[in-house]
Parts: sequence; structure tokens; C-alpha cells
Amino acid sequence: MKRLLFSIVVALLACGSVNAQKFNELAKTPPMGWNSWNYFHNTVNEQDIKDMADAMVATGLRDAGYTYVNIDDYWHGDRDANGFMNCDSKKFPDGIKVLADYVHSKGLKIGIYSDAGSKTSGGAKSGSRGHEYQDALQYARWGIDYLKYDWNFAGNRNREEAFSVMRDAIREAGRPMIFSVSESGIAKPWLFCKDICHLWRISHDIIPNFSEGAGCVLSIIDANEPLRKYAGPGHWNDPDMLEVGNGITDTEGRSHFTMWCMMAAPLILGNDLRTMSKETLATLTNKEVIAIDQDTLGIQGLRYRQENGVEVWFKPLSDGAWAMCLFNRTKEPRQYTVDWKSLDFKDDVSGLSTQLATKVYSIQNLWTGKMDGKTGKNRIVNIPAEDVVLYRLTPKLKK
Repeated sequence: MKRLLFSIVVALLACGSVNAQKFNELAKTPPMGWNSWNYFHNTVNEQDIKDMADAMVATGLRDAGYTYVNIDDYWHGDRDANGFMNCDSKKFPDGIKVLADYVHSKGLKIGIYSDAGSKTSGGAKSGSRGHEYQDALQYARWGIDYLKYDWNFAGNRNREEAFSVMRDAIREAGRPMIFSVSESGIAKPWLFCKDICHLWRISHDIIPNFSEGAGCVLSIIDANEPLRKYAGPGHWNDPDMLEVGNGITDTEGRSHFTMWCMMAAPLILGNDLRTMSKETLATLTNKEVIAIDQDTLGIQGLRYRQENGVEVWFKPLSDGAWAMCLFNRTKEPRQYTVDWKSLDFKDDVSGLSTQLATKVYSIQNLWTGKMDGKTGKNRIVNIPAEDVVLYRLTPKLKK
């Protein structure tokens, strides 16, 4: 009899998995929020998460569009006798459900972390392997809205299969959750993850360095640039969390943030929101720049040209406008001559054309907030070291 019941359960799960899918109504634009890892690492606790939720409201980040407060690794306790995961009772004395209720009371959502392997990245706590359905159900009971799913101690598991199991488990649990997979782009998840998760990591873990070392901002931009055709509403390339406010300069932070917006990247903050400078806050809450990232057309930007350390990036927008970024990657100021006619091209991904040889656009500088004339005549632009000039080009009139 037990064997028969077990066979029935397995069959039902298999049937459910055939038609299971991620919650497609989520992440129609890149998710925005905050994650504990970059700043707190393994020390994260209940009070930290409450503080960050409070700070997101007090600083205006919530009103600027940042929604998720995500707990990364080192929240786990032990599994109970039935295999359900508990939190670390010393770090989270009130439990995750109470914490989730607190975050929700602030008009925010909450995320959590697990791993497709037998252990999480720290190696001390249980991953979800073999417990996917239990863990998804536990997260749903707690009120979790977002799952970051890592890849450690996974042996020779097939990534597509492993991620699909957790996707199906989330669907069976019944609570809509953004599903984010984090395996550093090793298996090229952009090739198979579109129908499995809402975003996938494409590179090494980011580090708080702009131009040097594996995981620096420039290296991740270069890793993500060729992948634009794989991104779109509900399925995003993820170049990892932001390091704005984590020791890089204000100029580097502005460029870092700008390029994430040009690449339609998830905007997941990683700094201490309680103590950030007014310059960091101004960068993170620039609504015109955020609007480039959150544009509903959902096209990742393209690097159209590179000259003498200056890159020219374009991103088509839903209202017929274009975002245009002049990005100086070098440690020296650069002067760049914008020849508008030479920037007339058709984008292969969106099918849209800039028509800069025949159309006139008004120019808004999104970091100064000022209108800056119109396209047509060539212009000389000065770009400080490691800085950007970001324009919104809005169709004005025909020549």
C-alpha cells in the first residue's frame, strides 16, 4: 500500500511538472531592490533586514521603485525531523515569517537564498537538493516573494534539470516568486533559462572595483554586452548586484549605475542604506535614469562603437525615443565628436532604426537634468575619466 501511494505521489508530481512554468506575470521590467551579500556577507541578521527595509522607505528608495529586500546566504539553521528548513534562531530570533510580515508592512517585498546543491556557498548549511518541494513550500508559508538560487556542492547535476525542479516546486507551492538563478554564467544559462527563471547570472561575482580584477565592473560589462538578444520582459541577463556606495568613487558609481540601466539589468543594491552619502543616494534615485532601465520595451542596450577608450551605447525605448550613452572607460578625460549621421543604424534585436540622418531629436542630459539642444549638427562632448554622458533622444520633428 505504501509503495502504491508513493507511486501515485511521484506520478502526480511528474504530471504537474510537465505543465509547470514560472510565474510569467513577474519581472516584466528588471527587478529592483536590495540584497544583503555585498555589504553584510555572513553576518546578516534579523535587525539588519529590518533596518534596510526602514531605510528604503526613509530615503525614498521605495518610492523610486526599489521593491525587494533580499536575505542572501547564512540565514539557514537546521532542518527539522521532517526535512523542513528553519532559520538560524540566534540571527533571526523572531523567525522569517515575522520578518516577512514586517517587510511587507513597509510596502516592500522580501527575498531569500538557497542553493541547488547539497550545501549553500558557505558550505555549512543545507542546500535545497532533494528538498526542493519542501523548501518552496516553506518559503511560500513564510511569505517569500523572491528566491535567489545558487550553484554550489552540486556535483554533476544537470543545471537545466536542477533549476527546472525548483521552478516547478515554486509553482506547486502556489505563491508567486521571482526566481533568480546564480551560477556565474558557467553553463551559459541564457541559452536554456528563458522559460525556467526570471533572471540568470552571466559572470563572476561582482567586486567593489571599477576596472581591475575578475568581477570588476568593466569585466562584467564586457561579459554581458554580447548577450543582449537573450534578454527581454520576464527573462533578464543579470550582471550581478550593484556596488554603488561600496567604496568605489562617486564617478565610478554613476557610470556603474548608468551602464546597468543601459543593459536593462536588475537593479539590486548592495550597500549600507543607513549610512550612504547624499551623492550615492542621488545616483540611485535618479528617476530619469531608472526609467531607462525600466522601459517597458525591455531591450538590452548595445555597444555600437568604440573609439579611443570611449564607447557609444544605444538603447531603444518604448515611446520611440533612444537612450544614448557616451562612456569613457579610461582613467583620463576624453573629448568625443558626435557625428549624428554616422550614428544612423538599424538595431538587429529590436528591429528599430535611429534614423539620425533624417530625424531630429531633442536632447536631454539625464545626469544634469537639462535639455541640451537637438541632434543634427556635430557636437564636441567632454567626458571625464571613467564617467558617462547620458542622453535621452526624443523625436522632435522631421528635417
